[in-house]
Amino acid sequence: MKKLVRFSKYTGFAVLFSCVLILSGLYPILTKGINFGIDFKPGLVQDVRIVPAAINVSYEGPASVSVEINPSNISLVISGVGADNQTLVYSFADYATVADLATAMQSVEGLTISVKNPSVSTAALFANSALSSVLSSTPYSLYYSTDGQLATVDQVRNSLSSLDGVSVKEVGSDIDTVYQIRIEDDGNEGAGSTNMQQSVTSALGTAFGSENIAVIKTDYIGAQYSGSLILQSVFLVVAALALIWLYATIRFKWDFALASVIAIVHDSLVIISFIAWTQMEFSTITLAAILTILGYGINDTVVVLDRVRENMRKMNTKKFMDIVDRSQSDCFGRTMITTITTLLAVLALCIFTTGSIHDFALALIIGIISSAYSTIMITSAFLAVTRRNWKPSDEVKDMPANVVQFPGSN
Repeated sequence: MKKLVRFSKYTGFAVLFSCVLILSGLYPILTKGINFGIDFKPGLVQDVRIVPAAINVSYEGPASVSVEINPSNISLVISGVGADNQTLVYSFADYATVADLATAMQSVEGLTISVKNPSVSTAALFANSALSSVLSSTPYSLYYSTDGQLATVDQVRNSLSSLDGVSVKEVGSDIDTVYQIRIEDDGNEGAGSTNMQQSVTSALGTAFGSENIAVIKTDYIGAQYSGSLILQSVFLVVAALALIWLYATIRFKWDFALASVIAIVHDSLVIISFIAWTQMEFSTITLAAILTILGYGINDTVVVLDRVRENMRKMNTKKFMDIVDRSQSDCFGRTMITTITTLLAVLALCIFTTGSIHDFALALIIGIISSAYSTIMITSAFLAVTRRNWKPSDEVKDMPANVVQFPGSN
C-alpha cells in the first residue's frame, strides 16, 4: 500500500488560498481591465514604431519593382514591360550593413537610393506595412530601431488625445518595442477601418513627422462580428461545462460531478486572473487554452473520483475524508507524472515560439499547474462538505473479503 498523505488537513488553507488568488484578479480587471484582443473588442489595433529611416529607395522606369523583406535577406522583384523578370536577392550575410546594401542596389537601373544611416545592420531593417511595397518616385523607407524610439508612450498618447476611444500601451522590450494603438469602433461608420487608420497616421505624422512612422501590424474587426463572437465564446464554455457535468453525473453521483466541475472552473478562473495581472491579450487563442484545460483537468479529476468510488466499497471507515486521502495518495504519483510530462512539452512551445502561440503555451502552463492543484485540494475540499455526514454503504458489508481496515478509523 502506498504511503498515506493527509491532504484533508490542508483543504481549509487551500480554499482560502484559491479564493485570494482568484479574487486578486479583480484588482487588475477593475483598474486596467482585461486586454481583449481584436477578436473580442471591435475596432482598430495597430502596432506602430516611431523610428528613423535607415535608407530610402525610389524608382523611375517602365518596369514594376517591389521590395520584399525576409528573415535572412532583402529581395527586389522586377517585372513588367521593358524589363527582364527577375528577383535580386541581397543576403544579410553578404551585405551586413546598409552601406553595403546601397552599393549593391545601385546596379539596378532607375533605382535611386538615399542612405540615412550607413552603419545600421541590414538584419535590423523593417518596412511600413501600411504602404505598398511597389517602388515609385515617392521614397520607400526601410526603418531601424536599434537606437530606440523617437517618442515615449506618453508622447504617443498625447499626440492621439484628440481622437475618441483611443488607448495606447507599450508592448515588447528593447529593440522589439512597439506602441499598440487601439481605437474602439461603435459600428456607426461604414468605412471605419480606413478612416481610423488615416486619423492615426495623420496625428502621429503631425507630431513626429510622417517619415518616422512605421506601422508594423494592423488588425480590424467590426462591432457586429465581435458581438456575435463573444456570444459564441460564452456559449462554448457553458456548453463544455454542462456536458462535462452531465458526463460526470452519469458516471458518478451529483456531488462528485459538481466537485469535478468546480475544479475545472477554478482552473479557468486562475488563468483569467493570470491574464488580468500580466495584461496578456485575451484572444480566441487564449479561449482555446481555457477550453483545453477544461478537457485536461476533468481527465485527472475523473481518475481520482473513480478511485474514491472504488475505495468507498473497500475501506472500513466512518470518516469519508479517510477514503479521499487514501484515494488521492494512490493517484498522486500518476497526477505528478502526467503533469510534469505535459509541462515539458508545453514549456518547449513557450520557450521556442513567439506571438499568439507563446501566449497559448503560457496560459496552458498556468492551467496545467492549477489543474494538478485543484484535482488534489479543491475536489477534496468540496467532497469534505457534501459528504460530512457520510455513512458506510451496504456495499461494504456485502464485500467482506475486500474490506481494508483503515488505520486510526476506529
